[in-house]
Amino acid sequence: MRIIAFIFWVLITILPVSAQSRYQQKKAKIDSALTARYYRTPYDTNYVVRPEGKWTLKVRLNQTGNTIHAKSDQDGIHSKADLKTSHKTTVSVAATYRGLSASLALNPAKFSGAYKDYEFNLNYYSNRLSLDFSYQRAESLSGDIERGDKIFSMEEGDVKMKVINLVGYYTFNHRRFSYPAAFTQSYIQRRSAGSWLAGISYQGGTIETTDDLKARSSTAPDVQIRVGHIGIGGGYGYNLVLGQKWLLHLSILPTFVVYNYNKLVVNDERREAKPMRFNMIFNERAAVIYNFSPRYFAGATLVMNNSLFDDEAVVVNQNKWRARAFFGFRL
Repeated sequence: MRIIAFIFWVLITILPVSAQSRYQQKKAKIDSALTARYYRTPYDTNYVVRPEGKWTLKVRLNQTGNTIHAKSDQDGIHSKADLKTSHKTTVSVAATYRGLSASLALNPAKFSGAYKDYEFNLNYYSNRLSLDFSYQRAESLSGDIERGDKIFSMEEGDVKMKVINLVGYYTFNHRRFSYPAAFTQSYIQRRSAGSWLAGISYQGGTIETTDDLKARSSTAPDVQIRVGHIGIGGGYGYNLVLGQKWLLHLSILPTFVVYNYNKLVVNDERREAKPMRFNMIFNERAAVIYNFSPRYFAGATLVMNNSLFDDEAVVVNQNKWRARAFFGFRL
């Protein structure tokens, strides 16, 4: 009996230690794999280096906006819509461990009920391939809709919108030019460098008047706008390093629309653009980064997507932007 009790005591003493040891081994293995992946990316260390420290923490202030312009002429009747969303302002906290990031954003206006729109952004930046994706669902659109000689003022809740913006691009000089240095600070640009870019972009979504507008004004037009544009093109980006403290980034990626779907329906009268039409989508990026020291930094970024479309049947243009200011430090 004493032997059984002794064996039982040994087991309950050893098992927690063994479990803790296995946990530490798995943790060390994962950390080792992340570290190897973090430093494995091929680059020219005379131009681009990884920052010291495992953790990067940032506090960010974000603001976004979107404007829509559409027009059509049919049977001598001119129709036009000029709409814009309210500016969305959020405060977010972001944490990055060995290149893996997570963030939490808070919108003060959301808590008070003053802001009912929804927006989701996904950004992936590597030295070779990068991706910007955004989905926006908005009911804060306001502006004017013209129909012939009548002008109707749109208030929040009169129009609803769902739009997607997607841009993917390839960096040719990825060994010396770093997009992440400007937009995620997961790299440090040591010397000035630029690169040619190749990319693809997509803009698509729907905009339509709501039942609230019909209830408020029986004479208001029933408007539906549907868009879908796919563009392919190339551009150029440059990182300018000043005095080892400042990093200035500017890039532009114009894409030529290879497929176009624009439709404007006003009071059941339908107009569609030709599917193949010479139009363009411009994707612009700008950033300013200041490094107080290897540990502390601050900066601001601007990302824009602008479309330019021209068709005798219907024209739809979208201008989407996101501005961000941040302060961060590394551990």
